Amino acid sequence: MSQSDDAAATEDVDDAVLAEARAEASVLASRPGADAAVEADRDAAAVASPRPAPKGSLWRDRNFLTLWSGQALSQFGAQITELAIPVLAVLMLDATEWEVGLLNAAQVAAFLVVGLPAGAWIDRMRKRRVMIWADGVRAVALATLPVLALLGVLEIWHMIVVALVMGVATVFFDVSYQSIIPSLVRTDQIGEANGKLQSTYELANIAGPGVGGWLIGVLTAPFAIFATVGTYVASFVALLFTRDHEKPRPAEDRKPLVHEIGEGLRWVFGNPLLRRIVGTTGTANFFGTIAQTLVPIFVLRELGLGPQMFGIVFSLSAVGGLVGAVVTPRIIALLGEARAIPISAIAFSVAPFFLPAISLVPALAFPLLVVQGFIMSFTILLYNITQVTFRQRITPPRLLGRMNASIRFVVWGVMPIGALLAGALGTWIGTVPTLWIAATGELLACLFVVIGPFWRMRELPDAHAEHAAAETAG
Repeated sequence: MSQSDDAAATEDVDDAVLAEARAEASVLASRPGADAAVEADRDAAAVASPRPAPKGSLWRDRNFLTLWSGQALSQFGAQITELAIPVLAVLMLDATEWEVGLLNAAQVAAFLVVGLPAGAWIDRMRKRRVMIWADGVRAVALATLPVLALLGVLEIWHMIVVALVMGVATVFFDVSYQSIIPSLVRTDQIGEANGKLQSTYELANIAGPGVGGWLIGVLTAPFAIFATVGTYVASFVALLFTRDHEKPRPAEDRKPLVHEIGEGLRWVFGNPLLRRIVGTTGTANFFGTIAQTLVPIFVLRELGLGPQMFGIVFSLSAVGGLVGAVVTPRIIALLGEARAIPISAIAFSVAPFFLPAISLVPALAFPLLVVQGFIMSFTILLYNITQVTFRQRITPPRLLGRMNASIRFVVWGVMPIGALLAGALGTWIGTVPTLWIAATGELLACLFVVIGPFWRMRELPDAHAEHAAAETAG
């Protein structure tokens, strides 16, 4: 379930369907609360509550549409680079398995190194401004790669350095991005907003790799990256014109950084349901990263598919995510949001076995890669869209940054370790055996939510239920 974020992680599906989806799915993945602390948090939420958004659909909220359009473009561009970077490393710089592992580790190392303090810092700042600065840094850093290629001096270590810089900027951007929605829309619109953003992400997954493969064929990989630079600039401009109503916490309400980091961790891991979700997500991401690190080598070298076909595989696979965004509300209505968690986890934990199995029938590589990717995209979308909405809704505004950072620290912090392990194992035992190991590990990931209370529930508790339970226990 690589890159799933809660992860995440973040779409343009039918509005009515998504509104229903969010109403149905608006409860899945976050944190506990303690009695007095919850009351204080609710008071803080009232003080910092956003201005009333326009009634009805977010299609009529120009402020949200401004943010949404900028993010749609940047997500599209990110998909181009997601294809261009491995093609550049594997085919143009002839990177080894270990070098590819280092490159992948560099891209996500920041979540492990600065993820926790970033959440506490972000909770003290205006999240939109953090996102603006992060977009600027990413655009400048990424633009250095085609410039170095044009000068004929690009080496793999340049790519690793750029990946590290962009990783830090992405930590601040993503944590802010997952925390800003409650300051832009009404509480009852959070689910709809997440659905739209997630659908955009899936549409970008569909179109981006195909366009990226074409650009790489026409312009070569380094110069296709310029397209992503342009989309980051577009996101930068859109954020400048977006208006939030977030009020930074007063200085007198702030506590030492270590204390605030601990508060975020306690909020996340004090909820037994969330602990299980984090366990599944983190384990799946660890083993999923091992697989995804070696996928470019597996597809481009061992299976012999070119960059264009590689991009088409990405695009067709992403259709599963778009379908998932459309049918998620119906699935949740049928199964209940609590049961949707273990069911989707089982599916995305079994699908990785398709990948190494393709080596047994290389003639069917293209259709099998598409089927595997479709299943993964569909089930990860179902899992993520529910739990992200839940944790945004249940978490007090003053803790949103730390909540998201705490979860990202775990579920993305394991990814650089997985990438390095992928490079080591790929060098030692080969690509395909490493893919089998990764698939076995991803299968074990679902146990956290499969063996647990989710089957006995239909709906997951909301913030008010958590508070009532805390008062009763007190």
